Amino acid sequence: MFQRWQCGGAVKDLRPDVSDQELFWGTDQYDFAIVLPASGLECFWHFAHQGERFYLDFMVQWVTGVANDRHLSVTVNAPSGLIVGSADDAKGQIAFNAGETGFYQMCFSNFHNRFGSMQIFLNFGVYYEDSDDVKKQKEEEEIKKEQDRKHLNDTLTTIEESSSRVQGFVFHMWRYYNFERMRRGADYYLLQSNSNYVSTWSVVQSFVIIMAGYLQLFFLKKLFDTKTTTETDKPRC
Repeated sequence: MFQRWQCGGAVKDLRPDVSDQELFWGTDQYDFAIVLPASGLECFWHFAHQGERFYLDFMVQWVTGVANDRHLSVTVNAPSGLIVGSADDAKGQIAFNAGETGFYQMCFSNFHNRFGSMQIFLNFGVYYEDSDDVKKQKEEEEIKKEQDRKHLNDTLTTIEESSSRVQGFVFHMWRYYNFERMRRGADYYLLQSNSNYVSTWSVVQSFVIIMAGYLQLFFLKKLFDTKTTTETDKPRC
């Protein structure tokens, strides 16, 4: 329920003539990255109608700390509170058909790392499949459209159907593209971590080699160190 404030108080409904289902109806998706602190927990909510296809893709991009455990605990709860999906891995996908209409809760826990944070990339949303309810709704909409546009020819109908199919294909291509973005980001942070590791150890090893050479030269000179003698100060047998 949306709210807004006026001088006289709070108005609960921004659009009283539009229901929540009509307001949130449509195919959508979101992708962004978040940083979870040590033993942190973050939750997000997303609206879905009954019969829609809900999906969630996640991937751990980098981890800091001592243990560096890349496992991430993920749970998805239905509006009624039931757990409809869970995972405990560095990357994964949760997808299901929404059985209820309402806000679905997605929670991400970093309890595996008590002394380090992690960055995760998220991609989630809803889309439609050819389920029975959706087919029935589409048929009703098509019948109504046909009654309203009997004077139009079949060309416009064909163009509309083709546009809908193309829109669906583009949506799925965008999903795959976002997943490749997640993999590319994880590979980038892995290469950056390896580069820093190699650079640090190269500097340390170079310092150790230089110090070892200096100490060897110092003790080698000590072996050939001769003391000058005079007539009054001669070495004893």
